[in-house]
Formats: sequence, structure tokens, C-alpha cells
Amino acid sequence: MLAPSPFKAVSAIPYYPQYGLFSLTGGFVRQWEYKGWKAESLSWKKSCYIHAGLSGMGQIVYRGPDAERFLAQTFVNGFAKFRPGTAKHAIACDERGLIAGHGVLQRLGEEEFCLYVAGPWAPYAFSRFEGNVEQIVKDDFLFQIAGPTSLATLEAATGESLRDVNFLRYRRTSVAGHDVQIMRVGMAGTLAFELHGPLPHAAEIYDAVVQAGAPHGIERLGWQTFQVNHVEGGFPQQFWTFSSAAHDDPGFKAYMAKMPYRFPDPVMAGSIDPADVRARCRTPVEVGWERSIRLDHDFTGREAVERELAAPRRTVVTLEWNADDVIDVYASLFREGEEYKYLEIPVSPANRGLCGHADHVMKGGDAVGISSGTVYSYHFRKVISHATIDIGEADIGNAVTVLWGDHGGRIKEIRATVARFPYLQEGRNQTVDLAAATA
Repeated sequence: MLAPSPFKAVSAIPYYPQYGLFSLTGGFVRQWEYKGWKAESLSWKKSCYIHAGLSGMGQIVYRGPDAERFLAQTFVNGFAKFRPGTAKHAIACDERGLIAGHGVLQRLGEEEFCLYVAGPWAPYAFSRFEGNVEQIVKDDFLFQIAGPTSLATLEAATGESLRDVNFLRYRRTSVAGHDVQIMRVGMAGTLAFELHGPLPHAAEIYDAVVQAGAPHGIERLGWQTFQVNHVEGGFPQQFWTFSSAAHDDPGFKAYMAKMPYRFPDPVMAGSIDPADVRARCRTPVEVGWERSIRLDHDFTGREAVERELAAPRRTVVTLEWNADDVIDVYASLFREGEEYKYLEIPVSPANRGLCGHADHVMKGGDAVGISSGTVYSYHFRKVISHATIDIGEADIGNAVTVLWGDHGGRIKEIRATVARFPYLQEGRNQTVDLAAATA
């Protein structure tokens, strides 16, 4: 049921009075929870969800004769075969080869591109670029619709076949009489799409998708449970699974100090010393994105990236946490004395701001990796996390120990096992043949 919103802040979501938990993040209202984390976390495996939490976070158009040159020197990706009508996961590094920003980049035309939800590193790089290109920052809505029934839901909402929308492709369609862009991409691992358009029409379009998806089991996904799909689906994410290297860049900090809005520093947490900023950052190789790197052009951090490609040290895996050890964390709440650090469900640390979380991963008394992005997967009935780990310790089934807790506080040694990455492997978006999908 739609109702007038009581919030003055801009929102891409309708106000549904039956749901009462909200989060105000970056000046935008986001729903914290709808029907609860259990139903919401099952949605992208059993039916589908709609999520609006990335709306209004800055879609940026770069246009002009030098737009490609600017983007090529900013991102590690190749541009030689990047055609209009296609998109890619764009990754930007600092001079140390650490990830400073990443997002989805579309090529709209020969001299026009659109970058989605990549953080402020690209505008900072643009401030130092000399060339014929303009930067246009927009605050559009961005709705993610993901799960096995997402196609049926969106075909019902648009009234047309969408089976021509291949992976990392996009085109125009309409919902509730409004022109929108649909793109096939997502973080859930399973079949997923995004809808993009102007904020004034967002609430009406959101509600139209919800109504169209009701026969297909659609759930509204809140901000609390959103990150579960990143860990299950195998998508490390800056600001939560790892920190942007931009926070440690003097030039970037000076640039942001002049901006009218604040880009907060991450909240440091975990058993690794908060002073160890590097433990919170990642390289493209450390999160498994090396296949996106092209060494056919100069880009920021190329020398460091090339050195690591020649001699990689770490890779990314999923860790399955021992259930008995996890239960003991909760049992400590019922014993006298200091309890262990609370393991929040479904996401820990909870997704309340920019996170700089990092826990030691140990093997035989030696530190062999870093665990972050800890979630409880109701679908798999396991606590799992992402870990950047020494390549020699990355074999599936290898037993390690996670040091759970905050540096200087009580630490719980939790047994863990190296598992497949990505953890959710069925019905992957890039492998789904829409022509053969059921109606």
C-alpha cells in the first residue's frame, strides 16, 4: 500500500507504512528491512527481489573526444573492443595497485560513457585530467531485480519480451508508462537485471515492479540483508568487503576536503590492528579480478599491477565457519565474564556505514590471509566469509582458523574450511540462456 512519505530526504522507494525500519545513508532514505532477513535472503535463489539501495549514489556521464582516453588511464580494463551498447565491470587502482574504485561502465556511444556507483575516485581523477571531456553527475534511481523469476517479473512489468537482453547489455523499455533503461547485470550471482531512470518517477516504477512480481514471489530487499548476496555470489565489494584505497591517498583527501559533501572514513574493526590500513585494501588479483586487466594501455598503478600479475601472492576464497565455534560465540552471552564479539545476523559487521573490517586467518600459528564480509546464509545454513589468502593455502578443504573479535579485545578462534568461490554456483547470470527460459 502506497502512502505519502513522512521523510523530507529524497527517496527512490515508495513509503509503505506497514514496514517501519529505515536507514538514512548518504542523505538518502533506504529501507532497512521489509518482511525480514530470512525471506529476503532466500529471494535470489527461490524467486526474486527488488532492491533500491544504490539509487541516488551518483551515476556519472563522461562525454567528449577525450572521454575514452580519460577512462582508459583511470581503469585497468581494456577499451580496444569496448563497443556501444555494452557494459563492463570497471576497476580503478591507485599508484600502489590497490583498488580505489570500481563499478559498472557503459559505452553509450563513440564519445560517451556512463559510470555507475563507483565511488568518488573517478571524479577525483577527472579533476587532474587535461583534455576535451565533460563530467555530468546524475542522481538517478537504480533498481536491482535479481533471482530466477526476475525475467518473468520484468516482462510482466514492461509488457514485452526481454529475452534479447544479454549479459552486460542494455536497452530502453518502459514501466508504468515511463521510459527506463534495463541492463542485465547484478551482484546476486543468479539471473539479474537493473532498471535506471530519473528519481521523480522512481517510487511509481518501484511499486509497479512489485505489483508485477507478486505472482512470481518477489520480495523487497532491504539494506540490512543486501550484502549477503555479495558474499554468496562471489562479488567482493568496496566499502564493506574491503576498503577503497582512496581513503589513504593524500591528493584524494585534499580534493574531498573542498567538496560540499563528506566522504566518511571507514570504521575500523576486526582482529587485525586498525592501524594496518593495507589489510583493509585489496588489489584486483587479491579479489579474483585479474581477467579484467589489460596491459595494452597505461593506467594509474600499472607498474604495481604488472608486478603482481607476474608473481601473485594471494587469491580469494570462501570460508565456511565451524558451526560449533559460531554457537559458542552466542553461548558466551549466557556465561559470566566478558563475552565474545557479537556476530550479527545476517551481516557482521552490520551494513550501517563504510566498513574497514579485517580478521586474521591463521594456519599453524602463521597469518596466511584476511577474512572479511562475514554473513549468515540462511539458504546454506552456514556462516561464510570472503578471504584473501596465500595461494598455497587456497585449496578447497584446507583447514584454517579465523581470529574473530576486535584488536585488543577478547578473541575467539573459529575453525574454518576453504570452500568454493563463488559459493553460489547454480544459475549464474552470465550462463542463463534467456531464449530457453520458461515464460
